Amino acid sequence: MTMLKASPPAWTDAALQALQSFVRRHPRLFVITGAGCSTAAGIPDYRDVDGNWKRPQPVTYQAFMGDMATRRRYWARSLVGWPVMAHARPGAAHRALAALEGAGRIELLVTQNVDGLHQAAGSRQVVDLHGRVDEVRCMHCETRSPRAALQAELLRRNPAWAELQAAAAPDGDADLEGRDFSGFEVPACAHCGNGPLKPDVVFFGENVPRGRVDAAHAALERADAVLVAGSSLMVYSGYRFVQAAVQRGLPVAAVNQGRTRADAVLALKVEQDVGQALQAVADGFSAS
Repeated sequence: MTMLKASPPAWTDAALQALQSFVRRHPRLFVITGAGCSTAAGIPDYRDVDGNWKRPQPVTYQAFMGDMATRRRYWARSLVGWPVMAHARPGAAHRALAALEGAGRIELLVTQNVDGLHQAAGSRQVVDLHGRVDEVRCMHCETRSPRAALQAELLRRNPAWAELQAAAAPDGDADLEGRDFSGFEVPACAHCGNGPLKPDVVFFGENVPRGRVDAAHAALERADAVLVAGSSLMVYSGYRFVQAAVQRGLPVAAVNQGRTRADAVLALKVEQDVGQALQAVADGFSAS
Protein backbone atom coordinates (compact mmCIF):
# COMPACT_ATOMS: atom_id res chain seq x y z
CA MET A 1 0.00 0.00 0.00
CA THR A 2 1.09 3.53 -0.70
CA MET A 3 0.38 5.61 2.39
CA LEU A 4 0.76 9.36 2.11
CA LYS A 5 0.42 11.31 5.32
CA ALA A 6 -0.18 14.91 4.77
CA SER A 7 -0.03 18.17 6.52
CA PRO A 8 -0.31 21.14 4.22
CA PRO A 9 1.53 22.20 2.25
CA ALA A 10 3.78 19.10 2.16
CA TRP A 11 0.93 16.82 1.10
CA THR A 12 0.08 18.73 -2.03
CA ASP A 13 2.51 17.30 -4.55
CA ALA A 14 2.94 13.62 -3.76
CA ALA A 15 -0.46 12.86 -2.21
CA LEU A 16 -2.49 14.90 -4.65
CA GLN A 17 -0.69 13.45 -7.67
CA ALA A 18 -1.20 9.91 -6.39
CA LEU A 19 -4.89 10.50 -5.74
CA GLN A 20 -5.46 12.25 -9.06
CA SER A 21 -3.64 9.44 -10.84
CA PHE A 22 -5.81 6.84 -9.10
CA VAL A 23 -9.01 8.63 -10.12
CA ARG A 24 -7.82 9.11 -13.71
CA ARG A 25 -6.82 5.47 -14.10
CA HIS A 26 -10.20 4.27 -12.84
CA PRO A 27 -13.04 6.15 -14.54
CA ARG A 28 -15.84 4.10 -12.94
CA LEU A 29 -15.41 4.68 -9.24
CA PHE A 30 -17.49 3.04 -6.56
CA VAL A 31 -17.37 5.59 -3.74
CA ILE A 32 -18.05 4.89 -0.05
CA THR A 33 -18.43 7.93 2.16
CA GLY A 34 -18.64 8.39 5.92
CA ALA A 35 -18.89 10.96 8.67
CA GLY A 36 -15.60 12.63 7.75
CA CYS A 37 -17.34 14.17 4.75
CA SER A 38 -19.85 15.98 6.97
CA THR A 39 -17.84 17.16 9.96
CA ALA A 40 -17.03 20.39 8.10
CA ALA A 41 -20.79 21.01 7.95
CA GLY A 42 -20.93 20.98 11.75
CA ILE A 43 -22.20 17.41 12.12
CA PRO A 44 -20.05 15.55 14.68
CA ASP A 45 -18.67 12.07 14.07
CA TYR A 46 -18.66 9.07 16.38
CA ARG A 47 -15.06 7.86 16.12
CA ASP A 48 -11.54 9.13 16.73
CA VAL A 49 -8.48 8.75 14.48
CA ASP A 50 -7.92 5.23 15.83
CA GLY A 51 -11.45 4.18 14.91
CA ASN A 52 -12.60 4.03 18.54
CA TRP A 53 -15.81 5.47 19.91
CA LYS A 54 -15.56 9.10 21.04
CA ARG A 55 -18.96 8.95 22.72
CA PRO A 56 -21.42 6.32 23.93
CA GLN A 57 -22.65 4.06 21.18
CA PRO A 58 -25.93 5.16 19.59
CA VAL A 59 -29.25 3.68 20.63
CA THR A 60 -30.00 0.21 19.31
CA TYR A 61 -33.07 -0.76 17.33
CA GLN A 62 -34.07 -3.24 20.02
CA ALA A 63 -33.92 -0.63 22.82
CA PHE A 64 -35.79 1.97 20.78
CA MET A 65 -38.60 -0.35 19.78
CA GLY A 66 -38.86 -2.13 23.12
CA ASP A 67 -38.92 0.75 25.58
CA MET A 68 -41.06 3.90 25.61
CA ALA A 69 -38.61 5.60 27.99
CA THR A 70 -35.85 5.10 25.41
CA ARG A 71 -38.04 6.63 22.71
CA ARG A 72 -38.80 9.65 24.91
CA ARG A 73 -35.10 10.16 25.55
CA TYR A 74 -34.28 9.79 21.85
CA TRP A 75 -36.90 12.28 20.63
CA ALA A 76 -36.09 14.79 23.38
CA ARG A 77 -32.45 14.76 22.34
CA SER A 78 -33.51 14.96 18.71
CA LEU A 79 -35.77 17.97 19.33
CA VAL A 80 -32.81 19.91 20.75
CA GLY A 81 -30.25 18.72 18.22
CA TRP A 82 -32.33 18.74 15.04
CA PRO A 83 -31.60 22.38 14.04
CA VAL A 84 -27.90 21.52 13.50
CA MET A 85 -28.85 18.81 11.01
CA ALA A 86 -31.65 20.82 9.42
CA HIS A 87 -29.40 23.81 8.76
CA ALA A 88 -26.31 21.88 7.65
CA ARG A 89 -25.08 22.65 4.15
CA PRO A 90 -22.78 20.64 1.85
CA GLY A 91 -19.05 21.01 2.37
CA ALA A 92 -16.09 20.70 0.06
CA ALA A 93 -16.16 16.88 0.04
CA HIS A 94 -19.83 16.79 -1.01
CA ARG A 95 -19.33 19.40 -3.73
CA ALA A 96 -16.20 17.68 -5.06
CA LEU A 97 -17.90 14.30 -5.32
CA ALA A 98 -20.87 15.89 -7.11
CA ALA A 99 -18.42 17.47 -9.56
CA LEU A 100 -16.69 14.13 -10.14
CA GLU A 101 -20.06 12.52 -10.82
CA GLY A 102 -20.81 15.32 -13.27
CA ALA A 103 -17.50 14.57 -14.99
CA GLY A 104 -18.62 10.95 -15.42
CA ARG A 105 -16.13 9.48 -12.96
CA ILE A 106 -18.50 7.92 -10.40
CA GLU A 107 -20.49 4.74 -11.01
CA LEU A 108 -22.26 4.96 -7.65
CA LEU A 109 -21.82 6.76 -4.35
CA VAL A 110 -22.76 4.71 -1.28
CA THR A 111 -22.96 6.85 1.82
CA GLN A 112 -23.11 5.69 5.41
CA ASN A 113 -24.28 9.19 6.39
CA VAL A 114 -27.95 10.00 6.93
CA ASP A 115 -27.82 13.77 6.38
CA GLY A 116 -28.72 14.01 2.67
CA LEU A 117 -25.85 16.40 2.00
CA HIS A 118 -24.57 14.51 -1.05
CA GLN A 119 -27.90 15.03 -2.81
CA ALA A 120 -28.01 18.65 -1.65
CA ALA A 121 -24.62 19.15 -3.32
CA GLY A 122 -25.93 17.74 -6.60
CA SER A 123 -24.99 14.04 -6.54
CA ARG A 124 -27.67 11.86 -8.11
CA GLN A 125 -26.22 8.36 -8.21
CA VAL A 126 -26.48 7.85 -4.43
CA VAL A 127 -27.50 4.97 -2.19
CA ASP A 128 -28.29 6.13 1.35
CA LEU A 129 -27.14 2.90 2.94
CA HIS A 130 -28.42 3.81 6.41
CA GLY A 131 -31.43 5.83 5.30
CA ARG A 132 -32.25 9.52 5.76
CA VAL A 133 -32.81 11.32 9.07
CA ASP A 134 -35.00 13.96 7.41
CA GLU A 135 -37.81 11.41 7.13
CA VAL A 136 -39.81 9.69 9.86
CA ARG A 137 -41.29 6.23 9.53
CA CYS A 138 -44.33 4.83 11.31
CA MET A 139 -43.39 1.35 12.46
CA HIS A 140 -47.05 0.29 12.39
CA CYS A 141 -48.41 1.47 9.03
CA GLU A 142 -45.09 2.32 7.26
CA THR A 143 -46.19 5.88 6.44
CA ARG A 144 -43.26 8.23 5.82
CA SER A 145 -43.46 11.89 6.78
CA PRO A 146 -41.03 14.83 6.91
CA ARG A 147 -38.88 15.14 10.01
CA ALA A 148 -39.54 18.90 9.92
CA ALA A 149 -43.26 18.28 10.48
CA LEU A 150 -42.53 16.11 13.50
CA GLN A 151 -40.22 18.80 14.85
CA ALA A 152 -43.09 21.29 14.81
CA GLU A 153 -45.33 18.85 16.68
CA LEU A 154 -42.64 18.01 19.24
CA LEU A 155 -42.14 21.72 19.91
CA ARG A 156 -45.87 22.28 20.25
CA ARG A 157 -46.14 19.52 22.85
CA ASN A 158 -42.88 20.26 24.64
CA PRO A 159 -42.25 24.02 24.37
CA ALA A 160 -39.92 24.23 27.40
CA TRP A 161 -37.44 21.85 25.78
CA ALA A 162 -36.82 24.33 22.96
CA GLU A 163 -35.01 26.58 25.43
CA LEU A 164 -32.37 23.99 26.29
CA GLN A 165 -28.82 24.38 25.04
CA ALA A 166 -26.72 21.28 24.42
CA ALA A 167 -23.76 20.16 22.34
CA ALA A 168 -24.67 18.69 18.98
CA ALA A 169 -24.30 14.95 18.59
CA PRO A 170 -24.18 12.80 15.42
CA ASP A 171 -27.34 11.96 13.49
CA GLY A 172 -29.31 15.04 14.49
CA ASP A 173 -29.54 14.70 18.26
CA ALA A 174 -27.89 16.42 21.22
CA ASP A 175 -26.03 15.51 24.40
CA LEU A 176 -28.71 15.85 27.08
CA GLU A 177 -27.55 13.99 30.15
CA GLY A 178 -29.04 13.97 33.63
CA ARG A 179 -32.48 15.09 32.45
CA ASP A 180 -35.84 13.71 33.43
CA PHE A 181 -37.44 12.58 30.18
CA SER A 182 -40.54 11.03 31.75
CA GLY A 183 -42.75 14.02 30.96
CA PHE A 184 -41.63 14.44 27.38
CA GLU A 185 -44.53 13.90 25.00
CA VAL A 186 -43.97 11.86 21.84
CA PRO A 187 -46.86 11.86 19.36
CA ALA A 188 -48.13 8.75 17.67
CA CYS A 189 -48.38 8.47 13.89
CA ALA A 190 -50.80 11.08 12.56
CA HIS A 191 -51.92 8.68 9.81
CA CYS A 192 -52.86 5.55 11.79
CA GLY A 193 -52.86 6.88 15.35
CA ASN A 194 -50.71 4.04 16.62
CA GLY A 195 -47.04 4.65 15.84
CA PRO A 196 -44.41 4.33 17.17
CA LEU A 197 -42.49 6.86 15.11
CA LYS A 198 -38.86 6.20 14.25
CA PRO A 199 -36.38 8.18 12.15
CA ASP A 200 -36.13 6.45 8.77
CA VAL A 201 -32.55 5.39 9.42
CA VAL A 202 -30.92 2.06 10.15
CA PHE A 203 -30.18 1.81 13.86
CA PHE A 204 -27.49 -0.40 15.36
CA GLY A 205 -28.93 -3.90 15.54
CA GLU A 206 -31.15 -3.30 12.50
CA ASN A 207 -30.50 -4.70 9.03
CA VAL A 208 -29.81 -2.53 6.00
CA PRO A 209 -32.69 -3.07 3.53
CA ARG A 210 -31.80 -5.74 1.01
CA GLY A 211 -32.60 -3.57 -1.99
CA ARG A 212 -29.92 -1.04 -1.08
CA VAL A 213 -27.30 -3.73 -0.63
CA ASP A 214 -28.23 -5.36 -3.94
CA ALA A 215 -28.09 -2.03 -5.80
CA ALA A 216 -24.65 -1.35 -4.37
CA HIS A 217 -23.31 -4.78 -5.30
CA ALA A 218 -24.68 -4.40 -8.85
CA ALA A 219 -22.82 -1.10 -9.21
CA LEU A 220 -19.68 -2.65 -7.77
CA GLU A 221 -19.80 -5.21 -10.57
CA ARG A 222 -19.62 -2.35 -13.08
CA ALA A 223 -16.92 -0.38 -11.24
CA ASP A 224 -13.18 -0.63 -11.77
CA ALA A 225 -12.02 0.73 -8.40
CA VAL A 226 -13.25 1.78 -4.97
CA LEU A 227 -12.65 5.14 -3.32
CA VAL A 228 -13.34 5.46 0.41
CA ALA A 229 -13.86 9.05 1.54
CA GLY A 230 -14.02 10.07 5.19
CA SER A 231 -14.84 6.68 6.67
CA SER A 232 -13.02 4.39 9.09
CA LEU A 233 -15.15 1.51 7.75
CA MET A 234 -15.53 0.17 11.28
CA VAL A 235 -19.20 -0.55 10.59
CA TYR A 236 -19.55 -3.76 8.59
CA SER A 237 -22.40 -2.43 6.42
CA GLY A 238 -19.88 -0.31 4.50
CA TYR A 239 -16.80 -2.47 4.96
CA ARG A 240 -18.47 -5.40 3.22
CA PHE A 241 -18.17 -3.60 -0.14
CA VAL A 242 -14.41 -3.23 0.31
CA GLN A 243 -14.23 -6.94 1.05
CA ALA A 244 -16.20 -7.69 -2.12
CA ALA A 245 -14.01 -5.36 -4.18
CA VAL A 246 -10.81 -7.01 -2.96
CA GLN A 247 -12.23 -10.43 -3.77
CA ARG A 248 -12.85 -9.20 -7.32
CA GLY A 249 -9.32 -7.82 -7.55
CA LEU A 250 -10.37 -4.16 -7.62
CA PRO A 251 -7.96 -1.60 -6.17
CA VAL A 252 -9.16 0.39 -3.16
CA ALA A 253 -8.01 3.88 -2.20
CA ALA A 254 -8.95 5.80 0.94
CA VAL A 255 -8.85 9.45 1.93
CA ASN A 256 -9.25 9.46 5.69
CA GLN A 257 -7.55 11.00 8.68
CA GLY A 258 -6.73 8.04 10.90
CA ARG A 259 -6.99 4.27 10.89
CA THR A 260 -9.47 2.40 8.75
CA ARG A 261 -10.60 -1.19 9.01
CA ALA A 262 -9.31 -1.74 5.47
CA ASP A 263 -5.76 -0.40 5.92
CA ALA A 264 -4.20 -3.80 5.20
CA VAL A 265 -5.82 -4.06 1.76
CA LEU A 266 -5.60 -0.49 0.50
CA ALA A 267 -3.69 0.28 -2.69
CA LEU A 268 -3.46 3.96 -1.68
CA LYS A 269 -4.18 5.86 1.50
CA VAL A 270 -4.09 9.64 1.81
CA GLU A 271 -4.28 10.87 5.39
CA GLN A 272 -5.55 14.36 4.67
CA ASP A 273 -8.66 16.42 5.17
CA VAL A 274 -11.12 14.72 2.85
CA GLY A 275 -12.69 17.95 1.63
CA GLN A 276 -9.38 19.55 0.68
CA ALA A 277 -8.11 16.42 -1.02
CA LEU A 278 -11.23 15.71 -3.06
CA GLN A 279 -11.71 19.34 -4.00
CA ALA A 280 -8.17 19.43 -5.35
CA VAL A 281 -8.85 16.33 -7.44
CA ALA A 282 -12.14 17.72 -8.74
CA ASP A 283 -10.50 21.04 -9.57
CA GLY A 284 -7.90 19.14 -11.57
CA PHE A 285 -10.60 17.54 -13.70
CA SER A 286 -12.34 20.88 -14.14
CA ALA A 287 -9.12 22.53 -15.28
CA SER A 288 -8.46 19.77 -17.81
